[in-house]
Amino acid sequence: MGHRDFREFLALAEQRGLLRRVQKTVDRNWEPGCFIKWVFQALPDEKRFGLMFDNVEGSKFPLVTGVLGASTEAYALALGVEPDEINRTWVEGLLNPQSPRTVERAPCQEVVLLGKEAKLSDLPIPVWTPGKDPGPYVTTITVTRNAETGGQNMGVYRAKVRDDHSLVCNLRATRQGFDYTNTYLDQGKPAPIAWVIATEPVIHLATVANLPIGVDEITVAGGLKGEPIEMVKAKTVDLMVPANAEMIIEGEVLNEFEEEGPFGEFAGYMSSVTKKPIVRITAITHRKDAIYYGYASQIPPSESTVIQSLSNAPVLLKRLRHDFGELTVRDVFVDLTFGGLLGHCIVSMKPVVPGHAKKIGRLIADMSLIKRVTVVDEGVDIHDPMHIEWAMNCHYNPVRDTIIIDNIYAGSDPSLRIVDGVKELGSKVVIDATESVDPGELSLPSKEYMIKALDAWKKASLPEFDIPRRLKNQLERS
Repeated sequence: MGHRDFREFLALAEQRGLLRRVQKTVDRNWEPGCFIKWVFQALPDEKRFGLMFDNVEGSKFPLVTGVLGASTEAYALALGVEPDEINRTWVEGLLNPQSPRTVERAPCQEVVLLGKEAKLSDLPIPVWTPGKDPGPYVTTITVTRNAETGGQNMGVYRAKVRDDHSLVCNLRATRQGFDYTNTYLDQGKPAPIAWVIATEPVIHLATVANLPIGVDEITVAGGLKGEPIEMVKAKTVDLMVPANAEMIIEGEVLNEFEEEGPFGEFAGYMSSVTKKPIVRITAITHRKDAIYYGYASQIPPSESTVIQSLSNAPVLLKRLRHDFGELTVRDVFVDLTFGGLLGHCIVSMKPVVPGHAKKIGRLIADMSLIKRVTVVDEGVDIHDPMHIEWAMNCHYNPVRDTIIIDNIYAGSDPSLRIVDGVKELGSKVVIDATESVDPGELSLPSKEYMIKALDAWKKASLPEFDIPRRLKNQLERS
């Protein structure tokens, strides 16, 4: 069962040391953005934590960032499970979606500010890349609607604060939010849009996943939570929004454009400047004691890459096993640096026919934005870089086991060159690192001797340790 709301999750995270409070008054224009970079750039996954700035200069609201994706442990806590249950819980949620439930009254609408009273400067919106971003950016769940079907989409689209009552939103081609807003703009009408600040963690996790077209993120969030998500009608636009959110920013996308960027991107470089649509703010609603939340992205690893990676891996696992019937696929992992875009995906499986591993690798490459796919045997611990490197060194013959897929559109790939003003196409690589020949027995004492030695180790009063998963798997073969 998922958390009732974001603040319940924050309380548990703080108890476990996964959230630290900053009591000093901070300047939103540079301190939060720099503090959270130190967390992700200087600390390993298992020691990271989110930050809560209790006192932000010029705002009565506290600012939280980094906590959903501080670490694998923090992500698991947000999902309400143990770390090794993340993929299983996701697959069950995808297989058992829950339609949302409409409510008439909601915590996110305890305070309603309309028109000129709805001022963005009252919110502690930070500058994420101080000295390089042109100003503060809203970085959270964005809700859009299809004028023709009435269906809603939830995605993450950054939005630059233009002034107190308007934003410039990074709605770009190839993404669903762009398509949905155009169903209104093409009719000469403004498009409804809303930003959801600090809602139930499962909604955040479902929103960042690259779900197939037609799959509603809010139903997947309900599946992850194990019960329907409560939604309420927005006050000024034709949208349904999560009732238990801390804040909602409502607005209308106009058929007017302004330069947006540069912005610190997930790949670790500053984005280019392009024209994007202006959004007029129509309302801000919030709890009486609301908490502001924003994703920290920029140079990886970052919060956004961690939550994207851990959300997209189980989506791919579900599709392989349940949509394509590849039941010998055991597990999927996406590296925690580039999320679902450009990342390295590792698949563990039991090949049953020649070329089976390469087929699985191609499927991943075809149905995702993943740049590199490595397929290993089912006994390899895909969460252990050392075990993956061992499998690569022992089983992978580059000339035989490499597939290059070229001429792929990858607009966000910083490795691509621009020739005569045109950005070149990208490519993907599939690596088959499964055992294609019998390499013989492992050079490891038999399990019987190793267990016997473990007992002797304890009697010798040597330090205790946890047996790595890779060693457990290898002992089963020794």
